[in-house]
Amino acid sequence: MARDQKKSSEFDALEQINLHAAGIDVGADEIYVAVPKGCSAETVRSFATFTVDLETCAQWLKQCQVTTVALESTGVYWIPLFEILEHHGLEVCLVNARHLKNVPGRKTDVLDCQWLQQLHTYGLLRASFRPPEELCALRALVRQRAMLVRYRAAHIQHMQKALQLMNIQLTQVLSDLTGVTGMRIIRAILSGERNPHTLASYRNGNCDHSEDDIVKALQGNYRREHLFALRQAVELYDTYGQQIQQCDAELEAMYRDFEPPHLPEPPSTQPPVQRRTKRRKNQASFDLAAQLYRLAGVDLTRIDGIDALTAQVVLSEIGLDMTKWPTVKHFASWLGLCPQNEITGGKVKRRGTAKTTNRANTALRVAAQTLWRSNSALGTFYRRLRAKCGAPVATTATAHKLARMVYFMLKHRADYVDPGTQAYETQQRERTIRNLRRQAEKLGFSLSPSDSPAVS
Repeated sequence: MARDQKKSSEFDALEQINLHAAGIDVGADEIYVAVPKGCSAETVRSFATFTVDLETCAQWLKQCQVTTVALESTGVYWIPLFEILEHHGLEVCLVNARHLKNVPGRKTDVLDCQWLQQLHTYGLLRASFRPPEELCALRALVRQRAMLVRYRAAHIQHMQKALQLMNIQLTQVLSDLTGVTGMRIIRAILSGERNPHTLASYRNGNCDHSEDDIVKALQGNYRREHLFALRQAVELYDTYGQQIQQCDAELEAMYRDFEPPHLPEPPSTQPPVQRRTKRRKNQASFDLAAQLYRLAGVDLTRIDGIDALTAQVVLSEIGLDMTKWPTVKHFASWLGLCPQNEITGGKVKRRGTAKTTNRANTALRVAAQTLWRSNSALGTFYRRLRAKCGAPVATTATAHKLARMVYFMLKHRADYVDPGTQAYETQQRERTIRNLRRQAEKLGFSLSPSDSPAVS
């Protein structure tokens, strides 16, 4: 009996989607550009990274009839090239370097740009999200302001170190060294005042500790070298404070010049409400909530845990057009707030969310942590999960819930209304009862309410 002959199947080759595509390998000193064969005598050319050379590169690509370009997001070196290519009317596909891996073998700049061009020709590259140009400019200032706040915080630590070296225990009697009482005392010390009773008289009426406690904390060893270090730390702290004020002024000017996107219908939302809460440090020096409402058409600060600064970070990172993500699940995945389980051979090798440096992710996680004492449905949700699964899981789940709220508010231009703690607890009770009834039916029992009142 003859053996059965196995028939081979013929597979069609990959379809070329972008026929006029180019690939660019970006470096600090030079870039390598690959174009399709037949467009030019040279399929690969190198250019320097000076502005004149980047302009020449863009003109050469247009001469080769290239319409779309793929390049890696290498550091910050890609930004000038990206802006010049877009200015010349070319479609730029910015690719995450972690998502792009070359074939095994030798790795050179020429092979990298050719590999980019080949993948882009077949439509195998996915462009990274980048907000519109106006929002990118706004995002740059928001990130600059966050950097200034972070640098100023380092000098607060320098002030604490100088005081500790002089054994001035202000941190034990003051909850905030840079508050009203703390800065009055420190500036008086730098002016030459050493009497602890005189320094303690600068105590603010809202301070928890008494004046006698502050007097004990101010009895230290005022050495010259430590006073010099304290003076420089205070001066740098003030300098960064002035820079933050200037950054706020520039942000306010950019918000005034920013033209809100055209909405298909007028938003049915209400203007932002001024909450009577304790003012958080490092807040903007202008009415940021009103500017964000004018920009987005909704008031994100109505969501518990999200203040004006958090809303500014989120909007500057994700933009205003939610159609970039087909569904809310795509949005949560882009933020890195959904599970990314790695399964191979039917076995789960890793659980949890993906590691990301997304600033919107960080802002939403910080907002979720502030709900620990919130008397709202979100606060109850966070506390329930924290007691059940721990703080990390509760923070991720609550940040995911906040992201979904932001997505639907921006997509449908609708206000957020807090259902309240009582409504959330009632919903959870009904869900628990349904689950118990379902389990009882599986085991052949029936669940009926008891006549006696429930014991709390």
